[in-house]
Amino acid sequence: MVNLVKVGNEKDFGKVAAYIVSSLVQTSPRCVLGLATGGTPVGLYKELIEIYNQGVITFEKVKTYNLDEYVGLPSDHPASYRTFMNQHLFNHIDILPENTHVPNGEADDLDQECKRYDEMLSEAVIDLQVLGIGHNGHIGFNEPDDQLTPGTHVVELLPQTREANARYFNSIDEVPQRAITMGVGTIMKARQILLMVRGADKAEIIHRALTGPITTLCPASLLQLHPNVTVLMDAEAGRLFQQ
Repeated sequence: MVNLVKVGNEKDFGKVAAYIVSSLVQTSPRCVLGLATGGTPVGLYKELIEIYNQGVITFEKVKTYNLDEYVGLPSDHPASYRTFMNQHLFNHIDILPENTHVPNGEADDLDQECKRYDEMLSEAVIDLQVLGIGHNGHIGFNEPDDQLTPGTHVVELLPQTREANARYFNSIDEVPQRAITMGVGTIMKARQILLMVRGADKAEIIHRALTGPITTLCPASLLQLHPNVTVLMDAEAGRLFQQ
């Protein structure tokens, strides 16, 4: 079941998302969170830090698993997703470093790294998975294709995806061509999914994902089959949905 929530401004967008996540952390201190990177969840993480600083919640027993990581970037690279999570969330809360998990994009054996990540995920069902959506409908780095891989795997990033992420690098030439991503099968196993969508440029793809045919050519459309999805949209992203 998909529940649509539309908010009017950026501040409320982050606050509503943080309320959903912090409510789970408060009621289930040992919960497992699936986390995402990029510009969309920054407001969420900022609000979670504020709630933590108010003493409302603790992350001491929480475990997190990130969706993806670039292949070939050192974990301390300014554009790595490990660096992103440290800067925007982990360094500002009381979560234990050993409870935070991001795929190792520098692994010598990438296939073995994917297996390692899947083994960890098989032992820890994700209670709440935070997602964004790409302009082509990808979730995580699961790009549109005739078939989608259910488990963690290495993916070749499409030119459109690399162009969208070039703003985090000095030039598009620096954007890695491959990434490790959690598979759609793992994402769909999460007990609850929070899909966050911002901006007019995402209006058509989110409308297509939620109202169009369910197809691997739009990976986010598979979320229509999940029993518990909340889609949080700002006014611009939700403009094609009737009030």
